[in-house]
Amino acid sequence: MATITDTDLRILSPAFRNGEDIPSKYTCDGENVNPSFEIKGFPRQTGSLAIIMEDPDTGHGVFDHWLVWNIRPDEAIQENDVPGVYGRNSFGNNGYGGPCPPKGKHRYFFHVYALDDELNLPPGSSKKDMLDAMQGHILARADLMGLYQKK
Repeated sequence: MATITDTDLRILSPAFRNGEDIPSKYTCDGENVNPSFEIKGFPRQTGSLAIIMEDPDTGHGVFDHWLVWNIRPDEAIQENDVPGVYGRNSFGNNGYGGPCPPKGKHRYFFHVYALDDELNLPPGSSKKDMLDAMQGHILARADLMGLYQKK
């Protein structure tokens, strides 16, 4: 059984730094495509990566913008890319749904998980299914947080 270890796992984006504003290109005000990411420092026994992008500032629970798993650790995540298998986000779609807060500035967390194996989940699975499948397989986790306020 895998457990979270103390590693140097990091998720970085050339589009924005941790705690900075997400450019509108990656939101509902722009092209609504995912930014590119660089994931570094994952444990050598990593079999796949998973990403959850969520907004906790809705006032009525967490809103899921992007669920993706079975990302190959040696594969770069490019802008407007399909890096793995998509789950169903809170918009009801499989894929990326960019920031689009109804009012105010919200925080958007990109959580990356290094897993010891791929997940055996069909496309369109829920966040709960994804989290359940990851139990016992998470080697490390890192976070990147960006901000956005709708124009």
